[in-house]
Amino acid sequence: MSGTPKLVTCGLPYTNGLCHIGHLRTYVPADCYVRHLRRAGEDVLFVCGSDNHGTPIVVSAEEAGTTPRALSEKYHDHFKQTFEKMGVIFDHFGMTDNTTNHERTQSIINRLIDRGYVYSEIINQSYCTSCERFLPDRYVEGTCPHCGKHARGDECDQGCGRHLEPGEILDPVCTVCRTKAETRQQEHYFFKLSTFREYLLDYLKDLNGTINAKNYAIGWVENELRDWCITRTLDWGVKFPGNQELVVYVWVDAPIGYISFTEEWADAHNDDWKRYWCGEGEVTHFIGSDIIYHHCIFWPALLHAAGYGTPDAVVASGMLKVEDQKFSKSRGYVVWANEDYLDVGLPSDYLRYYLLSYTSHTKELNFSWKAYQERVNNELVNTLGNFMYRTIYFAEAKLGGIPSTPASPEILLEIRKARESVDSAFRSFEFKLAVDGIMGLAGFGNNYIQKNAPWKLMKTDFAAAESAIADCLQIVKALALMLEPVLPDAAAKCWAMLGYESPIADHHLDECDTPLSGVTLQKAEMLFAKLEDEQYAVLEKTFNGRVEAAKKKQEMKEEKKPMVSMDEFAQMDLRIGKVLSAEPIKGSKKLLKIQVDIGSETRQVVSGIAPFYAPDALTGSLVVMITNLEPATIFGVESRGMILAAGDDAALLMPNREIEPGTKIR
Repeated sequence: MSGTPKLVTCGLPYTNGLCHIGHLRTYVPADCYVRHLRRAGEDVLFVCGSDNHGTPIVVSAEEAGTTPRALSEKYHDHFKQTFEKMGVIFDHFGMTDNTTNHERTQSIINRLIDRGYVYSEIINQSYCTSCERFLPDRYVEGTCPHCGKHARGDECDQGCGRHLEPGEILDPVCTVCRTKAETRQQEHYFFKLSTFREYLLDYLKDLNGTINAKNYAIGWVENELRDWCITRTLDWGVKFPGNQELVVYVWVDAPIGYISFTEEWADAHNDDWKRYWCGEGEVTHFIGSDIIYHHCIFWPALLHAAGYGTPDAVVASGMLKVEDQKFSKSRGYVVWANEDYLDVGLPSDYLRYYLLSYTSHTKELNFSWKAYQERVNNELVNTLGNFMYRTIYFAEAKLGGIPSTPASPEILLEIRKARESVDSAFRSFEFKLAVDGIMGLAGFGNNYIQKNAPWKLMKTDFAAAESAIADCLQIVKALALMLEPVLPDAAAKCWAMLGYESPIADHHLDECDTPLSGVTLQKAEMLFAKLEDEQYAVLEKTFNGRVEAAKKKQEMKEEKKPMVSMDEFAQMDLRIGKVLSAEPIKGSKKLLKIQVDIGSETRQVVSGIAPFYAPDALTGSLVVMITNLEPATIFGVESRGMILAAGDDAALLMPNREIEPGTKIR
């Protein structure tokens, strides 16, 4: 335990959609971490809030015929209530559109301006002549200038994943009226991010948290660090100081929300927010891996420039699959937190356990109803619940209460070893390892009670039976305290069965090995119920129905695509190519630089297939490529053509027999 105040935050949920288990992959581990630190006696503040600004909310509000504020309040309440149902309890849950955040954001921007870190520049920006407005972020889509893939105005979400500044996107089209946009000039403001390259490299070396966040950020800083446009042309948002026609970019005011939410909590509790943000406290951010760039590069540079303290740790979760498929709301591969889970009566503890125990926090998590059923039935019911119930039942019903015999030294040692390993795992953000340690102690208890068989011993050696149950009760007590961060509801029920009247949240982990005294055991009840096959079948049917409906919707959408004439098809020069070599592009996880023989010459192509193919395995392969695309510079590498692939897993199109490179496809 340290005397340093700790602040833990979660990435802010965006208020234009419903909560799904992809969100919970971040929030449940953060809540678990906070609960454990508090059981260990740490001073921890846990804050979060909703992200209310940006073009997607404006677009969604326009489509719904409401205001951005009203839409934000609706989803703010939805997320707050869903988190509470899942046992994710924040000390404060604010809104970035609250006055506190507007004022704090403008204060920080003014400080950056005064310190010379913000400058104005006239830039080219997409403008829709039909809507008669500039097109920021999600109001425009087109082609990524780096990889050539379809992209949103602020991010290449279909290709290389790079952040896009206003005016960078190629072939811009208005997302509202589908009019081809034109380029016009407008004044915007930039943060001198490029000046912080050396600072960020030093800062990232000492950053705690998960290695995926650290390494990803270092790769970006080492390769490219450009100044950052921090304004947008919108009416909705925090007004930029000195220019009321612009608002602050959402990725500036959203993280500043962490500070303003701390302020709001401090005002309500007569405390000082500066304890956490001006050097004294330790700040830990829990985020999804898709926003590492913002939290490990933009955010610490901005804080440092403004004279605030910087985060001590960034904890980034791995991606999510659903039933072995890439998470996708449009394709139906999604599990909604309320509709699919809480509203059908499934316990929050079960889902918390699955999310925490399935795999390492930084690795890809696959959710399936079958795996969920197996973990609930085999681990929670058969191992953990069975041991707790048998122990308390036997002590209360057969022995009349807690034996006067203290727990044996061997059992106390086993508990202390488990507690130390679990504490170390939690503090290293290894949640699966922590849960494994707790369940290991439960398994030990199960074996111990089975081996000693007190129901037999009491017939021949009553004292030995009491001693065995005393040992088992001590293990149950330790399990309840260690499990509270993972299974808060079940732990609280177990604590009450042990006879404690004060909430388990008021008790310290030091009590794991202190005797049960001054309490009276209550009637034992099963803490967990099996997920029966009939219930599993209903859950699986609902999921499959959603996937099928999404598939049909996509098929109908594809049927509506315009027909292509032979003349239009003939304009594409499709040829067979032979891969001569392939190599990764430094700083990118998706891109390969590939040399392709197309008969008359060798072409260099950049392709986003690195997640699916090892470079050496591609050498010698025959592929299909378009050779008459306009050259594009992708991640600083020229690409002259495109290799064709199908599906989300990039299955390469290949001829079914040997054929000469350069052969034209007709």
